[in-house]
Amino acid sequence: MPVISICIGVALLLILMMVFKLNAFISLIIVALIVGILEGMSPIDAMASVQSGLGGTLGSLTMIIIFGAILGKLMTDSGGAQRIATTLIRAFGKKRVQLAAVLTASVVGIALFFETGVVVLIPLVFTIATAAGVPVLYVGMPVIAALITMHGFVPPHPGPTAVASVFEANIGKTLIYGITIAIPAIIIGGPLFTKLFKKEDLEVEIPKGLFNPKEFTEEEMPGFATSILTSLMPVILIAAKVIVEIFMPESAIMPFFDFIGNPNVALLLSVILAFFTFGLNRGRKMKEVMKSLTDAVSGIAMILLIIAGGGAFKQVLIDSHIDKYIIEIMTGSSLSPLLLTWIIAAILRVALGSATVAGMTAAGIAAPLIGATGVSPELMVLAAGAGSITFSHVNDAGFWIYKEYFNLSIGKTIKTWSVMVTILSLVGLAGVLILNMFIK
Repeated sequence: MPVISICIGVALLLILMMVFKLNAFISLIIVALIVGILEGMSPIDAMASVQSGLGGTLGSLTMIIIFGAILGKLMTDSGGAQRIATTLIRAFGKKRVQLAAVLTASVVGIALFFETGVVVLIPLVFTIATAAGVPVLYVGMPVIAALITMHGFVPPHPGPTAVASVFEANIGKTLIYGITIAIPAIIIGGPLFTKLFKKEDLEVEIPKGLFNPKEFTEEEMPGFATSILTSLMPVILIAAKVIVEIFMPESAIMPFFDFIGNPNVALLLSVILAFFTFGLNRGRKMKEVMKSLTDAVSGIAMILLIIAGGGAFKQVLIDSHIDKYIIEIMTGSSLSPLLLTWIIAAILRVALGSATVAGMTAAGIAAPLIGATGVSPELMVLAAGAGSITFSHVNDAGFWIYKEYFNLSIGKTIKTWSVMVTILSLVGLAGVLILNMFIK
């Protein structure tokens, strides 16, 4: 039975890592193979699925993570991150440092994939927390909450936009409703949630190679405009593509913006720009700039492998057709279409780990309900989005990205990340049901 196989797999993964202290990448590969075999796959087919998952995950994320890490390292090594941090702290005050971080992450999160936003903003989180004298997670958790909420709720982010196309929802209305729901979700799941922890619970040891604790003088740091423009260049390029897609989809310039707005290309162009703004123009020699690049890549090597292992586990679950099993269970339910869509997306999210797969699959299942019930397609988009970001655990690449970048144990990751995204999901569902009372 698929659910039992998944439970066995997750329990075994936790035992291997927490009891036997086995490396996460090796543990994930072992568990992925075992779950595949338990689900009736031959050992050869299970290994083929693992290889497919490894390649598929690395193929889509490798350049994003590497270029993002390089951009972040150049930003911190040049003093650019410190410049942004000190300017934000000066503008908002140390007591409102969470607000400054959340606003930044919310803007970034609209245009960027979650993974891209994380690798771009994590060095900034470390810098802000250090400069403000607060625990890293005090800033980091609200930033992550903003990024994952935008990932699930707000077009033109690719996730909600793709789900909106399935439901044939109006993008403008979905954007307005999504922001309306995202604001309280981020506040509750981010800054308010951190208040439930003691200060020492929010302290973490910053991973080596991802942050430079050096204090720069005023003269050593690049200007604020240069720092913010370079660090947000990926956002600007991707947002430009989105704007052209919305307002001039048939324009002759669309192919150009399609290219520069691709996350991999946008980050590559941003890294090249950073070689000058954060390197050569600051008097650093190319050899020094390349050392930052080397340090950044070596610092994320294991992170890449662990994320790939999570992708292998996810692929085995998909190839063993757990999604079809769940669909059969849910078909014919008499629940509210909004609640049903959320439940389907949430179950798929917990079982498969992928928010995108969960949201799109839930949309495909629930799309016929719009014509039958007259429910708002825009709210159906948000219900699927809310369900798709619920309880994230060891089969989700996002879980491992958060865990490794903040250098946390599995237990602390579940206590912070897994609970946080569940809060965001539940607040999102509540918002959808409340809006449904006023929208006809």
